[in-house]
This record gives sequence, structure tokens and C-alpha cells, in this order.
Amino acid sequence: MEYLAHIDIDSGRKQRIKDHLEGTAERARKFAEQFGKSDWGYCCGMLHDIGKYSKSFQKRINGESSQQVDHSTAGAQLCMERKGMYELLSYCIAGHHAGLPDCGGMSDRNGASTLMGRLRKKIDDYQSYREEIKIPKLKTVPFNPEKAANLDFSLSVFIRMIYSCLVDADFLDTEYFMKNGQVERDSGNSMNVLLKRLEKHISGWLPNNELNTVNGRRTEILKYCLKNGEKGRGLFRLTVPTGGGKTIDSLAFALRHAVKHHMSRIIYVIPYTSIIEQNAEVFREILGEGNVLEHHSNVNFESSEELKPMQLASENWDKPVIVTTNVQFFESLFASKSSKCRKIHNIANSVIIFDEAQMLPNDYLKPCISMMEELLNHYRTSIVLCTATQPALTTFFKNETEIIELCPRMKEQFTFFERAVFQNIGKITEEQLAERLAKETQALCIVNTKKRAQQLYRKLKGKGIYHLSTTMYPKHRRCVLNKIRDKLQKQEKCILISTSLVEAGVDLDFQNVYRQLAGVDSIIQAAGRCNREGRRAKENSVVTIFQFKEKEYMPGQRQQMDITENLLAEDWDISSLECIEEYFKRLYHFRGENLDKKRIMDEFKKRRYNFAKVGKEFKLIEENTKTIFINREDEAEELLKKMKQSGYTKSGMRKAGQYCIQIYDREFENLHGAGMIRPVSEDIKDFYELVNAEAYTEEMGLSLEIDTGMALWT
Repeated sequence: MEYLAHIDIDSGRKQRIKDHLEGTAERARKFAEQFGKSDWGYCCGMLHDIGKYSKSFQKRINGESSQQVDHSTAGAQLCMERKGMYELLSYCIAGHHAGLPDCGGMSDRNGASTLMGRLRKKIDDYQSYREEIKIPKLKTVPFNPEKAANLDFSLSVFIRMIYSCLVDADFLDTEYFMKNGQVERDSGNSMNVLLKRLEKHISGWLPNNELNTVNGRRTEILKYCLKNGEKGRGLFRLTVPTGGGKTIDSLAFALRHAVKHHMSRIIYVIPYTSIIEQNAEVFREILGEGNVLEHHSNVNFESSEELKPMQLASENWDKPVIVTTNVQFFESLFASKSSKCRKIHNIANSVIIFDEAQMLPNDYLKPCISMMEELLNHYRTSIVLCTATQPALTTFFKNETEIIELCPRMKEQFTFFERAVFQNIGKITEEQLAERLAKETQALCIVNTKKRAQQLYRKLKGKGIYHLSTTMYPKHRRCVLNKIRDKLQKQEKCILISTSLVEAGVDLDFQNVYRQLAGVDSIIQAAGRCNREGRRAKENSVVTIFQFKEKEYMPGQRQQMDITENLLAEDWDISSLECIEEYFKRLYHFRGENLDKKRIMDEFKKRRYNFAKVGKEFKLIEENTKTIFINREDEAEELLKKMKQSGYTKSGMRKAGQYCIQIYDREFENLHGAGMIRPVSEDIKDFYELVNAEAYTEEMGLSLEIDTGMALWT
């Protein structure tokens, strides 16, 4: 009898189960080889679909029955019967379509979605697999237990990695068969080629040894990063002051390091999409368009021929340089669904750079650090923590991991790159602040809330006064930023009222900066926009720290503000490296157990792992926002028509993101109550369009001053 795994209905071609298992196993073996566990990948691939040997599945695939057949449980039950290390594969095989399951308990009945429920499930006889398939041997252990900071968590990460190898290999083998080998994937150039391109790009800079100049200092740091790229795999810090050139420095280290250790890719993990887009553009110019994959919510992969390989690469990160977000990176590593997990095996044997490392999520800091430690200890990665405001993370690494600094003479560099002086003026009123700003020529004022930014802008509104916040959709913000850059370059009047979105990844150079009291890291980042290019004397560029006398609602910021206020009262030098470290130590101490607020680590204990639960719970951005589509441009109008006619599509939603803003539930209730918004489509949850055009202005975006009684009169 011929046992079939797939049939291509259009051509009538058939793929035997044995061929599919061998093809998947070979791919999974190759993937797992990146972290030294090829035998585990091969074994998992060979056993994942043995349930297809049942008569009921063969009837279904041959069109003799329409009954759904569970083919995933068989391999899981077989692995559990063999016991020992094979038991770990049960999670992977049971979940290769439905997602990694929770362990469950002894009370779970036959058919429950947990692993225990699946293991008790009565399934059709699949023993015909013995005619064609031998169970491969597992020759290695998952890892050296002496290197495991937390044995259960380490095992859970190992299961995730093997699962990722399996689901990606399964998908690729099926795709190869269904497309008859005509696959449009392109993995890009080798690290050797990319390093040569970078070396050519920076060759003109390297002779500069003038340490009394900005470019000379930048070159010194760059050379040091190249030299340290030769060091062994491990944990590194790149603590570079604003303007020190850390984007190119980190790339230089990563490429030299990757070539030295035969590593597969470089992954940049960045908190803001604005920085991602900026950095990715720099990388593409140096390394070539086809070698850099942006993967975040704002990127739009068209289905055109030239972009199809990039769209395919986004599914499993099969490119040499990946630029992504904290959200995408960590949520994938803690996900349970196969679509999100496909990529994570490609994190192994990579250089991972956390840009703006101070933005690692505090609410999930402990599980995130634990995951980073696993990648360091067991998956052949190197990690670089890259920022001007280095968080105090050393104590979170259980195995006393040595952290190597990549910035030479770090303290001296920070002294050299100082561009401004700080002053703390304490509490003032909104009117007093507006009076100060009205006397400025080129100044940036950053406040903590969108509502406050709009209120302050209204008080100052006039020629040369600008507003920037997330009440404006991304395309609109970019347009305003271009106007601001033009004004600054021409030395014309430019007063910008903004929220914290300009603090990182936005290259603006103001004479003076005003920053509402916030975390020390935020204040330092804001200061990076003051005299950024060093064209003015340090004493003529002032960063003014202030507080408002008026109370305001600031969820999630109170602790940071209180710690900074205490440090200022204790006369700490707010810009010093010692103050930054002290700030983070106090912040993490006060947070305590809230550094793992969902108790993620508790879900991996005593060999009982709750993958599905964690996949739902681990959300860096909580689901308490709604999306509002702003229809005020021709392209936006066309997109809206298509969405209403054709419904939800991934490409449509990616394009729509350029015209969308996110609002919290309180703001949503006000808008909804005023009759200003309506759902775009019943197919798309939490997606609305603004129907009152007057509520959105060129100056401020969406107004947050909504009269909630308006709907009564419309």
C-alpha cells in the first residue's frame, strides 16, 4: 500500500508519508544543528506525522471520507510510551498544528486540548508506520544541567527550539512539494560578503586618529568594536554617548564577530519602529537591499515579484540581518502558536543587539533576562546591550555572566560628548512654562502625556510652533518631522511640544530642551536632542527639568518620577553614569516581584509546562487600545474603500497602519460616546474610522478634548 501525506489537487502529484517525514527530518536536523542538537531535530521530524499511517487518514486524503482525522496525537503518544528524553518531543509533535499545549493534569479527560488530554485520547491505529519508519535514536542530552540557571525553564526553552525547527521544516517541506520545487525564497549573502561591504564603507574613516574631534572619537570607538569582534561568544555592552555612532559601531562588531564564529545572522531588537526604519535604511545602504529584513507592524510586504522573497523571509527570519521590535522578538520566544514560533530556531547562532537596552520591558524583565540567558548558555548566541543609559542588569544573570564593555575609555567618552548643562527648576504652572517657551528661538519641550502636549500647544499656538505625539498617524508625524528639520537647518524659529516619542531614534538638534520630570533614562535621552551636533558652547545649551503644579493622570510613570525626584534632591549629577546605574538599581528594587507581573516563570515548574497559557499572557503591549483609522488623504480613502469591500487582509492592514492611531479605552469611550467614530468592518475587531473630520487637525492630530455629550445632539 502507498501511504500518502499530501496530494496536489491541481496536478494530481502525490507525496508519500515516508518522503515527507524524511524531508522534514532532514530540514529540522539542519536547523537544530545550529545549536548542536541535530539528532533531536531529525527524530522530531521523522515522528511528527506518523498518525497519517492510519486507515482513516488515508481514506480522507484519497477522497473516500470527509471526516476530520487527528494525525498529531499519535507521535506524541509514541514518544511518551518510549519515555526518557523522548517525552520532551511529545509537546512538539502534539502541537505542530494547534500550537504548543499546556501540560494539564491527571484529571484531564480524553480529548482535552492539554498534553495530558491528548495522551489519553483514543486514536485510530497507526502501527503501519513500522513498515517504513524506524524511530531514530537521541544521541545527545538537551544541555549540560550544570549550566542551567533554572532547569525547568531551560527544558521549556529547549522544547520551544525543537518545536520551531519542526514547524518550520514541516512548512518548508510541504511548500516545496505543493509548489513542485518552484520556491521563491532567498537567504541573502554570506556574513563574509557583508563584512567586506561594511569594511569598504568605513575604510575612509579609519585613518582618523584625532581624539580632540567628534569624528576622531567616533573612529576610536568603531576600531575598538571591530577589534573586540574577535572575542569569544558572550554578553557585551556598548555604552556609547549620544552622537557616538553606536549604529555603525554595533554593526561592525556584529559582522566581525559573526564571521569569526561562523554565525548565521545578526538580529537588531529595537523598542520603536521609528528607530527600526532609520537603522534599517542605513543597513540597506551599506549591505544591500536583499540582506536586511524589517519585521514590525509598520512594514508593508507587497505581493509583487521583487518583494515576494522578503515576505517569505518574514515568516521564519531567513535573512542575514533582521531588524525587529522588542514586542516581536520576545512575544515570539514566549509564543505557543506555530506561526509565531517558526522563526525562533533562527535566533540560535546569531548576534543579538538590543538597541536602547534601557527599554527592555520592566513588567516582564525577569522572564526576558532568563530567556536571554538561555540563548547565551545553550544556543550559541552573543548578546550586545546597546545604549547611552545602561540598565543595571548584572545581578539578573544567574551564572555571574561576565559582561564585556565595547566602548573604550567609556567615562572619558561621555565627558567628551557632553553637549549641554542641566538645571532643575522644580514645580511650575503650565502658563509659566508657556511664557518661558515663548521667549525661545529653537527649543524642544517634552511632556509625559498626550493631553498635556495638546494643552500646552494651544497656549503657544503660532508661527514656528509645532506639536508631535501619537495622536497623529505615522505618515503625518513624518511629514511634521521633515518640516521641523528644515526649520532647524535654516536656523528659523522652531518650538516643538512633544511626548517622549522624540527621545530616541529621531535626529533633531535644538538649542535648549525642556523635560518634564520622568525616569533618569528618559531625561538623558531627551538631552540627546540638545546641541546634538555640538555647534554651540555647552554652557549655552540647557536641559531644563520641571514638574507641573497641576495634577495629571500618569499610569505607569509615578515610580520612575519619584526615584528621579529623590536623586535630584540628593544632588546626584543626573547625567553621570553612576546616577544612571543608581536609578535602575532603585527602580528594579522597588518593582520587586512586579518584574514578572504575570508570574510567567511559575508556569514552568516540575516538568509541567504551560505553553499555551503563557502564549496568551505574555503581551508586552496590553490589549487595552483601539485602532482609529484617519481618512484625510487620497491613499487613505482608497484603502478604506478596499477594506470595506474586501474585508481584512494582512497587506491591507499593514498599509492602513500608516494612517492609524492607537487610543486607550478611556479615550475611546469619549469618542464613541460623542458619535465621532464607527467600526470599519464587522470582520475587523477593535478597528474604527473617524467620521468627524473636525476632530483631527493638521496641527495636533486627534483632539483629546472631547465633549462626551455631543452625540445627544447629532
